Amino acid sequence: MNILMVYPMYPDTFWSFKHALKFVSKKASFPPLGLLTVAAMLPKDWNKKLIDMNAASLDDEDILWADYVFISAMSIQSDSANQVIEQCKRLNAKIVAGGPLFTSSPEFYNNVDHLVLNEAEITLPQFLADLSEGKSKQKYTSEEWAEITTTPLPLWDLVSMNNYTSMNIQYSRGCPFDCDFCDITVLYGRKPRTKTKEQVTAELDALYLTGWRGPVFFVDDNFIGNKSKLKNEILPVIVEWSNKNKSPFYFNTEASINLADDKELMQLMAKAGFEAVFIGIESPNEESLIECNKTPNKNRDMIASVKIIQDAGLEVQGGFIVGFDNDPLTIFDKLTSFIQESGIVTAMVGLLNAPRGTKLQKRLLNEGRMLSGFTGDNTDFSINFIPQMGSETLLEGYKKILNTIYSPKYYYERVMRFLKDFEPKKKKVFQLNPNYILALFRSIFKLGIVGEERIYYWKLFIWTLFHKPQLFSLAILFTIYGFHFKKISNSYC
Repeated sequence: MNILMVYPMYPDTFWSFKHALKFVSKKASFPPLGLLTVAAMLPKDWNKKLIDMNAASLDDEDILWADYVFISAMSIQSDSANQVIEQCKRLNAKIVAGGPLFTSSPEFYNNVDHLVLNEAEITLPQFLADLSEGKSKQKYTSEEWAEITTTPLPLWDLVSMNNYTSMNIQYSRGCPFDCDFCDITVLYGRKPRTKTKEQVTAELDALYLTGWRGPVFFVDDNFIGNKSKLKNEILPVIVEWSNKNKSPFYFNTEASINLADDKELMQLMAKAGFEAVFIGIESPNEESLIECNKTPNKNRDMIASVKIIQDAGLEVQGGFIVGFDNDPLTIFDKLTSFIQESGIVTAMVGLLNAPRGTKLQKRLLNEGRMLSGFTGDNTDFSINFIPQMGSETLLEGYKKILNTIYSPKYYYERVMRFLKDFEPKKKKVFQLNPNYILALFRSIFKLGIVGEERIYYWKLFIWTLFHKPQLFSLAILFTIYGFHFKKISNSYC
């Protein structure tokens, strides 16, 4: 069998980091971990080729070579996925599709030859068995949750690592919380399922042997879903592995804000080489948090919690949402003030949307307020329901937030506020990387000479060199992020 695996293109959004990637001569942020893992589940004697359309073009010749084209995608990639399907149909290629996009909306893909939905550990073997016997079906689904201690190592040799800024690893699936707007529990359940410490070290070994050095992102939806196992097994093993291998990686992940309540866990994460954590803060408005059942965020001083995590040596990146029914008209100014005061540099603010299968979607359907499908991009100014405060008011307020927090004045003020107090707990091993030296010179020209932010850029540049030289590379990275955020917000606003 010749198997072509295709990962569709991401649109240009806040999450794509497209404009930042140009500074470091990279094509995408992360490789398609799901497809690389699925590739390892296919028979070893099959020929496999992977095309990440964020890094390479998909040509007719590639499709004609294949006996089957495997496509995996998230909702935000739906437009590109549809184009891939059309291209395959034009060439009479057999298509096998799976992943969150197809699992959440299978009824839209009757033109796909085989839908292998839910978790591949369960449904893919069923499809492969039927295929070998010549009786494969159009759809394979399961209501069971996979035992991910059986998940194989990704086939890293299918991608060119030079195309990416970071590698990725999955340690767990599922989240113990049940926010009504989130489809993670719909797709992966509420009980976090985890890999063994042996699997984690094997994955680190596999990445190390490829020659990769630098950032590694744990893609878990809530890395701290099982705190006791993390503290007793996983993090101690990562600390040991990092020390033995002279700290070749530094880690980022996603977690809930109750991380701030566990000093031991934060210390272990910093010791293991974690540098940043993305946290869904959502809203500074308590009534909105109650409305969406954001349990870990309720009844707490969230700015104080952010500061605790930052003081532990972990940069907090934040996700925020506007458009809740309980959002007052003051929410736009209130959220802007929260972001500035917290010193969260990477602040992703989106509009509330209702993904398929979520409690929010079910409630809005009952109330007759659902409008359309979910694009998967809550920053593209689309809303798939009728908001309580009115669409026009919501969109104008959202524009106001973006125009403020991504303007050079406010953005660089946040960067300075964060860097003044931030002290990483683990010294990073210096890696001489020509791409990052080039990024420095590109930032000097694009931001320090011709950019509208040049006054703020040089103020940060000089201040960091003299006061926090150990954070200089982070400061330059922030300036590049800021350029991307501003570019995207300007295109929308």
